Amino acid sequence: MSQPRDAQPAKLVIGLLMNSKSLMPDVANEMVRVFGAIDLISRWMDFDYTHYYAKEMGSPLYRRMVVFKALIPQEAIGQIKLTTNTMESRFAREGKRRVNIDPGYLLLERFVLATGKNFTHRIYIGSGIYADLTLIYQHGDFRSLPWTYPDYRDGQMKSFLKQVRHKYAADLRSQGTSD
Repeated sequence: MSQPRDAQPAKLVIGLLMNSKSLMPDVANEMVRVFGAIDLISRWMDFDYTHYYAKEMGSPLYRRMVVFKALIPQEAIGQIKLTTNTMESRFAREGKRRVNIDPGYLLLERFVLATGKNFTHRIYIGSGIYADLTLIYQHGDFRSLPWTYPDYRDGQMKSFLKQVRHKYAADLRSQGTSD
């Protein structure tokens, strides 16, 4: 029989798509105010799989990933998604988003995004939010799944998330919470 135990804390990772790089300081300051200190920020990622958002946000769009120092309880991701939705609205102009803010969390074995959109592989976690198993970590690398978004399949993204995973493992060791 399996014995319930507390879930390991996770590393908060937030993906940003924005229509102007000049928005980054204001968005980052808002996220720091709400989620605490930033641990890592990716370079501007040079791939463009963002056609889905172009009608609303324009193009080109710019992607950046932001990682926070504090570890979070996994069950907090639903409320975090609701909070980032509110942030998106604050940065919107004339009813259109200028930034898309997608929170997720990283564990040693997987990367999960939060979304308001249901689909066959997504698990409902409450308050209109679903957990999307986006990548799994096996044999020393992140592995895509049939439903993984193209930008998360990209080698540049996986390389960055491996860097985050390394930092997360060090955080767990320093807190004495690694398995």
